[in-house]
Amino acid sequence: MLPARVLAAATSLLVILALSGCSSLWPCTDTTAERGEAGVRVQVVDTDGQRLGVTAQVVDWRLEPHPQVPAEGDRVHFRFRFDGADERSGPVVDACAVDEERMALMCQAIHSSQVLGPGRDLTGDSWLDVEHPEHVAEVLLIPNDQSYAGGATCDTDIKDGGGTHPPESPGAGDQL
Repeated sequence: MLPARVLAAATSLLVILALSGCSSLWPCTDTTAERGEAGVRVQVVDTDGQRLGVTAQVVDWRLEPHPQVPAEGDRVHFRFRFDGADERSGPVVDACAVDEERMALMCQAIHSSQVLGPGRDLTGDSWLDVEHPEHVAEVLLIPNDQSYAGGATCDTDIKDGGGTHPPESPGAGDQL
């Protein structure tokens, strides 16, 4: 009888280890989507490169002092618009001030939720604090939806992590 109990216990232990992720029952791989082509107007895409039916656009931009800190000099003040977004889709894209060669000087994420809601016209605005604002040639948007950036990875959750993740947000010096 003892061998049967040992066999049952060993089988139970193997099942527990398998279910806890200590085996290759859940193969997990992380990949990163390619960064889409930056533009003034972009079709927002998911991590598989599929269009979400949302267009993000830089409506206009200008250099001017921020009203809360005018003594700090000019900053890039830009207006943006999301068309086709709703409370459920909620895309997030990166906005970048670039120079003549489309080299990123400063980037930040903008959220469609900033422009959605009662009484809003889908147009919002934001500011970029660029070190040399006189070098700014335009403000561009990256089409990749960043709303899932920071999701679970294989390292953090072997069972539910993995899959394709958005590309890293561009930083100063990145060629767009």
